[in-house]
Amino acid sequence: MEKHSERWYGLDHLRAAAIILVLMYHYRAFKHPQWIDEVGRFGWTGVDLFFVLSGFLISGQLFKEIERKGKFSVKIFYIKRFFRIIPAYFFTLFLYFTFPFFREREALSPLWKFLTFTQNYGLDVINRGTFSHAWSLCIEEQFYLFLPLLLLILAKTRLFKYLPVLLIGVITFSLMVRIVMWNQYIIPVQPDSLDFWRSWYMKIYYPTHTRLDGLGMGVLIGYLMQYSSGFKKIVHHRGNMIFLLGLVLLGISFWICNEQTSETASVFGFTLVALSYGLIVISAVSKSSFLYRSKSYITAKLAALSYAIYLSHKGIIHMVQVTLDKFNIQTADNICLILCLLACIAAAVLYTILIEKPFSGIRSGILKDKEKSTLQAD
Repeated sequence: MEKHSERWYGLDHLRAAAIILVLMYHYRAFKHPQWIDEVGRFGWTGVDLFFVLSGFLISGQLFKEIERKGKFSVKIFYIKRFFRIIPAYFFTLFLYFTFPFFREREALSPLWKFLTFTQNYGLDVINRGTFSHAWSLCIEEQFYLFLPLLLLILAKTRLFKYLPVLLIGVITFSLMVRIVMWNQYIIPVQPDSLDFWRSWYMKIYYPTHTRLDGLGMGVLIGYLMQYSSGFKKIVHHRGNMIFLLGLVLLGISFWICNEQTSETASVFGFTLVALSYGLIVISAVSKSSFLYRSKSYITAKLAALSYAIYLSHKGIIHMVQVTLDKFNIQTADNICLILCLLACIAAAVLYTILIEKPFSGIRSGILKDKEKSTLQAD
């Protein structure tokens, strides 16, 4: 069994790239140097890269279990996901709902929406934009909830071998839903008005059913890498060529998404971006790829900190900039950017030490007990 500790350095590079893209995109909402506007404008695709990575990694683990045992433990899967995601997320919610100074904007969505991971539905980013970036975590949690159940059902039937067809259908479904949403909700609204932006985010950008492209692409790649020897052979012999193809397609995707809220970008853009990043993820796990072979301490650390950075970065950036203003500390915009990024990394390190590592230890203890009880039962 291939262990992630062998470590798929290429995926570390991509996870680091994804969090940098997100940081640059969101930093535009704060006081920023002018060049951030141009550099960060496609940073929203960092979330799509995270979706592809999650789909690939999570499904890959489940496919390996199915291949080895014919099944997997849903209980163990949920225990792993719970201790990886929930403690740091709940701590961030505690900060947002207890300390108004942490909030980058004024109004939060209701707490129950965050607790039930449904905040991405009906999210009015204009009036309730605080901690709005939790929308993508909601989609991932919904994905973690339903994917193992779906695979358990399909693994016991002949339909399992047709899973790639189902996944292509899921991606196509998202695209078709965006067409319907565009025609029904976006066209009637005055372009460039607040209502247009509110509707576009609520109906096109945030809902799970319109954003399944990246996760579907990741699961599709995971399936093919596990069950198609022909696909794996091509991947491992053509890694750099696949990377170049993905890069070219990503450039085309950026060109199409130049106006992010245009009809073409809204309908086809997410699918093209998911396909582009899918190819780049494939290249990152190809043994012939420079991404696979190159090891970097910096990207490995950024990758490890990426979840904590994602959760806390808006609050941290806000606090740093407000503090500088309060004490009338004048800094160049570029210096302020560096200070904010360093603060985000420092906060993520604290998350790791105070939250992630202790709960990881608890998780390991629970899983060992589960393993012992399973062996005794056998």
